[in-house]
Amino acid sequence: MCRNIRPLSNFEPPATDDEIRAAALQYVRKISGTTKPSRVNTEAFDRAVEEIAEVSSRLLAELVTTAPPKDREVEATKARQRAALRYGT
Repeated sequence: MCRNIRPLSNFEPPATDDEIRAAALQYVRKISGTTKPSRVNTEAFDRAVEEIAEVSSRLLAELVTTAPPKDREVEATKARQRAALRYGT
């Protein structure tokens, strides 16, 4: 599950709310041990996702770096190349 959580800091353009929420969802799934909560746990699960997404957005907004922003397309190409080497596709 955690493989789906991607670094979101220092990208141009910045991470979107959807990307941040997706990372928060993966995190909550990982620590709760379930991809879909039971009916009685749905409210707590959803609240945790929203709170973690909010905190993550605030963190990304406050981080400071001297490194130049990474280009999303370049990073995606590198990831595809690594996957091709790893999986032989």
